[in-house]
Amino acid sequence: MRGTMLWFNEEKNLGQIEAEDGERFEVHGENFADGWRPSGRCKGTIVSFGISGDEPRRPVEVTLVPDVAPRRARRRHTNAR
Repeated sequence: MRGTMLWFNEEKNLGQIEAEDGERFEVHGENFADGWRPSGRCKGTIVSFGISGDEPRRPVEVTLVPDVAPRRARRRHTNAR
């Protein structure tokens, strides 16, 4: 799944993610993968995650989705003489 970080409190090690379908999930610091954790202002950061099978459902293996710049159109070179 994909979603957006709404907030993350580093002192409490707790935050919230809104999934693409609008469902909100509470996320704990230990649920982030690859040693990444949001810091500072993280609102709007796009993440991908799985969902635990336990109740309450929680995001697991949360990772940052890299911000990829859109490809630019290429100019065609014309040999007009």
